[in-house]
Amino acid sequence: MDIGISATEYLSLVRNGEISVEEFIAKTLDRIHVVEDKVHAYITVDEQNALNKARSIDKKIKAKERVGLFLGMPISIKDNICTSGIRTTCASKMLENFVAPYDATVVSRLKHEDVIVLGKVNLDEFAMGSTTEFSYFGPSRNPWNVEYVPGGSSGGSGVSVSALECMISLGSDTGGSVRSPASFCSVVGLKPTYGLVSRYGLVSYANSIEQIGPIARKVEDIALVMNVIAGHDSHDDTTVEKGNVDYVKDLDAGVKGKKIGLVQQMMEDGVDKEVSTATNNAISKLQDLGAECIPISLDSVEHSVAAYYTIASAEASSNLARYDNLRYGFDLGTEGYEFKAYVSKVRSSFGHEVTRRMLLGAFVLSAGYYGKYYLKAQKVRAMMKSQIDETFKKVDFLVAPTMPILPFKIGEKIDDPLTLYQLDINTIMANLTGIPAISVPFSISSFGLPIGIQIFANSFQEKSLLHAAYALQQTTHLPEVPL
Repeated sequence: MDIGISATEYLSLVRNGEISVEEFIAKTLDRIHVVEDKVHAYITVDEQNALNKARSIDKKIKAKERVGLFLGMPISIKDNICTSGIRTTCASKMLENFVAPYDATVVSRLKHEDVIVLGKVNLDEFAMGSTTEFSYFGPSRNPWNVEYVPGGSSGGSGVSVSALECMISLGSDTGGSVRSPASFCSVVGLKPTYGLVSRYGLVSYANSIEQIGPIARKVEDIALVMNVIAGHDSHDDTTVEKGNVDYVKDLDAGVKGKKIGLVQQMMEDGVDKEVSTATNNAISKLQDLGAECIPISLDSVEHSVAAYYTIASAEASSNLARYDNLRYGFDLGTEGYEFKAYVSKVRSSFGHEVTRRMLLGAFVLSAGYYGKYYLKAQKVRAMMKSQIDETFKKVDFLVAPTMPILPFKIGEKIDDPLTLYQLDINTIMANLTGIPAISVPFSISSFGLPIGIQIFANSFQEKSLLHAAYALQQTTHLPEVPL
């Protein structure tokens, strides 16, 4: 049985009785047993509950009872999204044994449509990182070459989908954390418009810019998921009601007559030659499909990294203040400590990257520096939003490389935070401005490592964005993951 099929193919096979849900789940779990020691995508695998759920769905199908849209499709969930009955660790010692009393809205909506959650997948601690090396449970590894990083912070999500350990995964994207692993692992990753998908049940890192998004092997699978998770949620006041949009319908509408802008500042110094070549090839493919492509300048991009890390770190320092080992935490006796010393001891369990961002956030919010850094960053953010609004009066989409370089070896850049931060330059614009962006696998480099192409659209234009992504996908014929 081929477990590397698309979600659409899976649904067809189950509906036609060609495979049973239990059979497919068992094969997927077998795959996890075979490759997990090599890639370390999962923090927790909920094997027995997955098999029990599969048998229950098979019984419903045979009895012709109502079964949800996804018919027992196996998915994974990034371990900073709350799941009832399965621990939510955020890849941190602080929450190593935390089990949420409820499901995040996105999880409950998918469960209502009968997905099967195989488990929770790895990430950089509290989603702070770009490589999944900053996990308390150890790094995840790229299935295209296990010596290389898979991207982050949703690295476990990207790896689990790419390595055929699930069909779809939910990640979170604060500065490119869905799109980075999608690019590095040769899968599709969508960062939706801010407010389109509920964040209720997502452990907060930077509330004003983070967004839950799906990762899958095909664009059509992303559309299926968006049909279920998008929409207003009474638990999240930042969500908006946009009516019933069918993201699957007319997915093959194409890009003929559309105007596409190539962002010049995302193609300059620091972009790997093979990445630049692949991006230009993608532009040529889109032109062959009838799109008009023009160069676009967004000069605010050069300030985006500084603005992003100022804002994100400020929000992180506020959000992580709750972790004092009184409300959340691990077993550490209080005997012999006064309050401040105890909290200091507890917080020393955070990893280096989380500590770095908390300290940076506290600094930029402190008296004397608030206006100099935080307010200035917010002004840059407003400038970027204004520039983006003007740009989308001229073009329908923007295109750029998802990541400026190819995947690199584990440990190669871990001690160089500024270099790692700079790698986010092509992705953070979408988070700061709230617009949707998708990474589509496009080619494999001469080193055997994936290259993804990123497409941006205006706010709440996910449907047309998926049209463009699907059109680009149809031009590619990529090899299967070698693992």
